[in-house]
Amino acid sequence: MRTTYNKFPEVKVQGYDNQAWQGWESIHSVLNTRVSESSKTVLVVDCYPGVRLEELEQQLFTAFNSALVLNIESARRDEQALHDLLARNLTDDRVFGVLSCHHLDEFFNADKLNQLRQQIDAVTEGLVIVYGSGAALAHPGDVLIYADLPRWEIQQRMRHDGLGNWGAENQDEDILRRYKRAFFIEWRVFDRHKTPLLKRADYLLDTTEENAPAMVSGEALRAGLQQTTTQPFRVAPFFDPGVWGGQWMKQHFDLDPSAPNYAWCFDCVPEENSLLLRFGNVRIEIPSQDLVLIYPRALLGEKVHARFGAEFPIRFDFLDTIGGQNLSFQVHPVTEYIQQQFGMHYTQDESLLHSRSRTGSGGLSGHQNRGSNLRICWTASGQQVAEKKRLMTSASLIR
Repeated sequence: MRTTYNKFPEVKVQGYDNQAWQGWESIHSVLNTRVSESSKTVLVVDCYPGVRLEELEQQLFTAFNSALVLNIESARRDEQALHDLLARNLTDDRVFGVLSCHHLDEFFNADKLNQLRQQIDAVTEGLVIVYGSGAALAHPGDVLIYADLPRWEIQQRMRHDGLGNWGAENQDEDILRRYKRAFFIEWRVFDRHKTPLLKRADYLLDTTEENAPAMVSGEALRAGLQQTTTQPFRVAPFFDPGVWGGQWMKQHFDLDPSAPNYAWCFDCVPEENSLLLRFGNVRIEIPSQDLVLIYPRALLGEKVHARFGAEFPIRFDFLDTIGGQNLSFQVHPVTEYIQQQFGMHYTQDESLLHSRSRTGSGGLSGHQNRGSNLRICWTASGQQVAEKKRLMTSASLIR
């Protein structure tokens, strides 16, 4: 079935068509010119966790005549030391953790970091490459590249490529525990680290697709993000199966027909979706969270930014149960509880827009006023309301 639903919406950035490059050969050519401008240049390639470092080593660094190549992660604290440091945040629960307020330098051995800095300083001529997650801790970079990766792609690598958590040999651990560690700790700490880097980076390297890199100048990237805040835009959606998953989206959104079902379409969850920026013939895929981190006030507005900080506080998604099973019962804590127990700033309230249904279907929604018992209501959506929009709030179940 042909669909009008755009699965790859782009923002066409104006005025920077010649500041983005596709493929390792083009990227190396640009960087080789840049690093040759001085007798000694320190090229720093800082990376979000999950970036394939071996690809950088094999496809990019070997093309340079380098005096010294250093992997910052050789100075990382060992796995047990990290586990001890993060035990309060990790918890023993399979799913729930506590948001981390750590800074990335806490994850490194200070003496080993100083040794790396001394090695860099000892080189008087030529190219020094420092790379890995946290590379800018060793040197600010004469030329700074940030190698980025969307969270949804990280999850795919966890599921299919055996990716473990940063600093842990846990690639065989339960996927929910790996996701928990990433959500409550890694992504928070590395977002905190990369935000100031993106504001001054010379280049951003898009590492989303294996062996198909793209790079954009920092100036063009920041201009593109600023432009995005001034216009309507969409992030790139992603789809996932689930217990209640149905068949409607598969048929109407031109999705893989071999998939058993699709329960979710995450249409706008900026902390996990990608933002696609078009620079001439080159498309750059970045975490849409980068936009939230760098230009939060321009994106959210003054009042929302004052309340929520650099977080996008609304999640838009489609839930498909048609041809599937009952939607799970959605329950969320009050704000005080989520703050005290999980360190999260706000809770999740639900508003469900009932847009398509079959005869006889409907939803249960629970409502509770302060101090009163929970009241459960059944909202039917028979033949007459099958195409009408219906709003239900609070804890809900749709079938």
